[in-house]
Amino acid sequence: MTVKQLSLPELADACRELGVRNVGLWREPVQRYGVEAAAKLMRDAGLTVTTLCRGGFLTAIDPVERAEALGDNHAAIDEAATLGTDTLVLVSGGLPFDSRDLHGARERIADALAILGPYAAERGVRLAIEPLHPMYASDRCVVSTLTQALDIAERFPAEQVGVTVDTYHIWWDDQAPRQIARAGAAGRIHTFQLADWTTPLPEGVLNGRGQIGDGAIDMREWKGYVEAAGYTGPIEVELFNEALWARDGREVLAETAERFAEHAA
Repeated sequence: MTVKQLSLPELADACRELGVRNVGLWREPVQRYGVEAAAKLMRDAGLTVTTLCRGGFLTAIDPVERAEALGDNHAAIDEAATLGTDTLVLVSGGLPFDSRDLHGARERIADALAILGPYAAERGVRLAIEPLHPMYASDRCVVSTLTQALDIAERFPAEQVGVTVDTYHIWWDDQAPRQIARAGAAGRIHTFQLADWTTPLPEGVLNGRGQIGDGAIDMREWKGYVEAAGYTGPIEVELFNEALWARDGREVLAETAERFAEHAA
């Protein structure tokens, strides 16, 4: 997503040129290219797919909408398995229309995971609940903290359900370091993502993630927390930023690699 202006073949070429060996993919470009073709493209380029994003949106009340969401998540799990990644990132979903029941929405997420978790495990895929900043609670994700994410995840085996630790969404939470340790002790940190917090946020707030080093977050501090918790997996940089998308994608990828080395390596 950081360089979504690049096609998958262009992304593979740019990663190869820069010596980037891991890539987190999003479903939409993979589906457009073809899941099997994308898997082959990544293998041929020597790239490991670290995660697939995203599943989730599991908070619907309407039975037809819930069935559609479950079907889409089953498909996402199958796509992740085809791509060779062991992690599907879940953005849980916001409040249904005209609902104010956060607790009920979170319970419906757990109900869905009871169905999806075993299906994913059979295919070698883990589900990683990603808490999003509270400003997204109404429309995108009723799970706003690692505490909430782990309270749901811990109802299921760790090989089925864990969490995504994303600096952009949790850097403000003074309980997050303790929750990272909690997740690590249970083997539930399934992926770790970096993005910086810059202000003012853009209208709509979704595409406000800053380039590493441009904002308020100490990346090495958060990397230290996940490493102390025993996490040894890949680290992703996931940026939603209109200004970055308007630039040359290869240039942005090179800059991102440089910023990672400067601020997080």
